[in-house]
Amino acid sequence: MKKTATLLLVLLIVFACKNKTKEIVENEAVEPEIEVNQEPEWVSLFDGETFNGWHVYNGGDISSHWSIEDGVLAFAGREGSPEYNIVTDKEYTDFKLSLEWKISENGNSGIMWAVKEDEKFEHPYDTGAEIQVLHNEGHPDGKFPSHRAGALYDLIIPPDGITKPVGEWNTCEIYINHKTNQGKVWLNGTLTAEFPLSGEKWDAMIANSKFKDWEHFAKAKTGRICLQDHEDKVWYRNIKIQELN
Repeated sequence: MKKTATLLLVLLIVFACKNKTKEIVENEAVEPEIEVNQEPEWVSLFDGETFNGWHVYNGGDISSHWSIEDGVLAFAGREGSPEYNIVTDKEYTDFKLSLEWKISENGNSGIMWAVKEDEKFEHPYDTGAEIQVLHNEGHPDGKFPSHRAGALYDLIIPPDGITKPVGEWNTCEIYINHKTNQGKVWLNGTLTAEFPLSGEKWDAMIANSKFKDWEHFAKAKTGRICLQDHEDKVWYRNIKIQELN
């Protein structure tokens, strides 16, 4: 009888342990998953070999003035009309754009966003705001602080002394987020411009600029990204974008 009681006690202990283990496993299985917010992926806008994803502003084939050299998008320069600005096939709203640019001596170019295409708009800068690409010391625009490299053109003056010498690569990043009403620009790691994208402060900036009477300037939230033909030689590479959620 004593042996039987001991055996029953052992069996009860084993059964209780099994139930406890099962309960722990079940509890672990139903623990809620923690959602991890992943940073949006970078997507290349230039594959280094073709013009896929780009076209001439307001239509047409890409001019021979643009070429691809060793993974670099190069503009050979021109004299007179017409212009050969190029824009992305896709439109973007909220994003972070990263690229490298190199300007020729005395050269001028620019990077624009929210550019709209229509026959009534002759130039991409009729609608899109521009981040200046410039040889500050050589081009006449360098005499105007808000026209220097890294500037939100004619709207915000960038810090001095942040551009690389002519012939060297500069890294530019542009952050546009309408959800938070924030725009930011960095050149070679230095913040060159920080601005709202709408509201009283933005309207006041426009009113104090050359764009004050431009009906369609910087009105659109969504549009194409543009690399400007400003007649001078310029080079771009490592062009990539993050679309913000």
